[in-house]
Amino acid sequence: MIEVAVLFGFVGLGFALLLNMIRLVRGPTVVDRVLAADTMVINTIALIILYGISKATTAYFESALLFAMFGFTSTVAYCRFLIRGDIIE
Repeated sequence: MIEVAVLFGFVGLGFALLLNMIRLVRGPTVVDRVLAADTMVINTIALIILYGISKATTAYFESALLFAMFGFTSTVAYCRFLIRGDIIE
């Protein structure tokens, strides 16, 4: 039963990534593109966790945590660049 749930999760997250890619390309403003990229990071983290569940190992959970920290830092840096025009004060 868990295999079916994991497969459903892979399909759903793949579809969500496709929709995020469309928003990233067609986004009318820069803010839409930043939000699409941030949502793609979150969906990728979920895919990494699902892959770890399907392989029954905990190694992928640590990589998902590192990817989450990188995604948050890059989103904050890009938003700071959009607001101030400079990342480092």
